[in-house]
Amino acid sequence: MNQLIFSLLMGNPGGGSPGTPQSTLMSFAPIVAIVAIFYFLIIRPQNKKQKETKRMLDELKKGDRVISIGGIHGVIQSVRESSVIVKVDENTKIEFSRSAIASVEGSGKVRAADRKSEIEDNSEESEETEDPGKAE
Repeated sequence: MNQLIFSLLMGNPGGGSPGTPQSTLMSFAPIVAIVAIFYFLIIRPQNKKQKETKRMLDELKKGDRVISIGGIHGVIQSVRESSVIVKVDENTKIEFSRSAIASVEGSGKVRAADRKSEIEDNSEESEETEDPGKAE
């Protein structure tokens, strides 16, 4: 009786005999496809993001503008082995664990230089557009 119920439940999936290599391969194909989908859609991107975050935390240096996972913006004042001290105001410094840093905006010194060059570029462009207008 048990053997009859078992054979009715399992059945012959491809119409072939239950022991053929083709039917065995076809029964494992969906499992292999699901594992491949999970790998490419979930596991691989997560591993890439973890590597990028580790690299970012290893490259922290004094003067970098950072944002903590709590949303606090500041400039790194000093870097220690497992923590960083972030200056958030003129008189306010906060010590964070390295893992509490969510992102790096860039170096404060470089950012100021970039802003100056952008302002100079914008002023040159505005002078160029004003000169042809004055000629008319």
